[in-house]
Amino acid sequence: MIGISKLYCGTVEPSDPLRYGRESKKLPSHLLQFSKDKKPVVVWNMTRRCNLKCVHCYAQAKDIEFENELSTGEGKALIDDLANFGSPVILFSGGEPTLRKDLPELAAYAREKGMRAVISTNGTLIDRGMAKKLKDVGLSYVGVSLDGIRETNDRFRGMKGAFDAALRGLHNCQEEGIKVGLRFTINKQNVKDIPAIFDLLEEDKIPRICFYHLVYAGRGSEMVSEDLSLEESRKAVDLILERTKRLHEKGFPAEVLTVDNHCDGPYLYMKLLEENPKRAAEVFELLSMNQGNSSGIGIGCVSWDGLVYADQFWRHYSFGNIRERPFSKIWTDQSNELMAGLKHRKPLIQANADRCARCKWLDVCNGNFRVRAEAVYGDVWADDPACYLTKEEIGYDEA
Repeated sequence: MIGISKLYCGTVEPSDPLRYGRESKKLPSHLLQFSKDKKPVVVWNMTRRCNLKCVHCYAQAKDIEFENELSTGEGKALIDDLANFGSPVILFSGGEPTLRKDLPELAAYAREKGMRAVISTNGTLIDRGMAKKLKDVGLSYVGVSLDGIRETNDRFRGMKGAFDAALRGLHNCQEEGIKVGLRFTINKQNVKDIPAIFDLLEEDKIPRICFYHLVYAGRGSEMVSEDLSLEESRKAVDLILERTKRLHEKGFPAEVLTVDNHCDGPYLYMKLLEENPKRAAEVFELLSMNQGNSSGIGIGCVSWDGLVYADQFWRHYSFGNIRERPFSKIWTDQSNELMAGLKHRKPLIQANADRCARCKWLDVCNGNFRVRAEAVYGDVWADDPACYLTKEEIGYDEA
C-alpha cells in the first residue's frame, strides 16, 4: 500500500520509523509498511458466508453455510502461531466476519496474545450491541467497504439499502470510540463517486480510507473490462492526491492510502520532484523502506478452510494448510518454488518481463502485483498490466 497522505502531505518523516528500529512488533500501526523485517500481516478469511453479493468479491462469498471452516479452537491455534512468529496484525475478513459468532472471542484472544486485531466488513450487520462488543475486546480498527455513494454502492453490493446500513454500522463503531475507515475498489462504474467519497470523509469525520485498484481474482476476474484504462488510472490517482491535499489544508488530516498498484509510489515521487524537491527526497527514502508489493513477504492470507495463500487474491495456488503445518512453517518454507520466487522475485522478473525488467523503479515497487500479471499473461513473472507509467517514466530507453 502507498500512504498518500503520509507521503504527499508530509505526515510521516523518514525519521519516524527509524525511531522504532523499523521492527514490526514495535512500530505503531500507521508505520508498519516501513518495517524492515516484514513480518506478515495476516488476513484470515474466517468465513466464506456473506449476506451481500458483491460483484467483485475475491472470495466468491454466498449467503449459505459452508462446510470445513476452521473451528474456534483451530482459530486460536492459528493466533498462537502467528503471535509466536511475530506477525503484528491479524485482519479478520470473510465473506462477512461478523456472521461468525466467535468473532469477538477470537479478536479478544488475539489481543491477549499481543497482536493488533482489525476487521474488514461490509458494516451492514454492526448494530450498537455488536459495536460495543468489538470495543470491549479491544479491536484496533474497523474497515467498512463502500464502493460508491448509495445507488452505486448498492448495485455493487447486490442489496438495496446496503449503503445506508453500512454507514449505520460505521457510525455505531464511531460512537463506541473505535477507529474506523472506508475501503473503496476503483473501477469504471464508480470512479465518478470519488469526490463524493471525500465529501463523506469530511462530513462524517471518517479518519481513514483505502482506495484499492482492481485485482482480477474471484468474481473480480469477470470485471477486467471494468478496470480503468492506464490513463484513467493516472487521472484517478491525481484526483485522490488533489482531494487528500485539500482535506489536509482544511485542517482534516485524513489518512488516505492506495492499495494494489505500487506504481502509485514512483508516480507520486515524480510529481513531488516538480512541486517540492526536498520532500521528494524524503519520500524516496520512505518508498525504499516500504519496498513495494509484499505478497508472500509482508502480507499473507489464511482461508476459511485453513489454506495459506501469498495474499487474499491467490485462490488458485495454496502453499499448504495450517491443519497440517503451522502457518509459520509454511511461510518460511522456500522449497516451494513460488514462495521462494515471491521472496526473491527481482531476477525472475528481469528474466521474464519486458517493461518491469527495464524499469528503474523495480526496487521501489518490487514488480507490482504478480497475480494480475498471471491473470492477463499467464506468467507470474510478466509485466503487471495495470502499471500506468510511461516508457520515459520507467527509464525504458535508458536501459
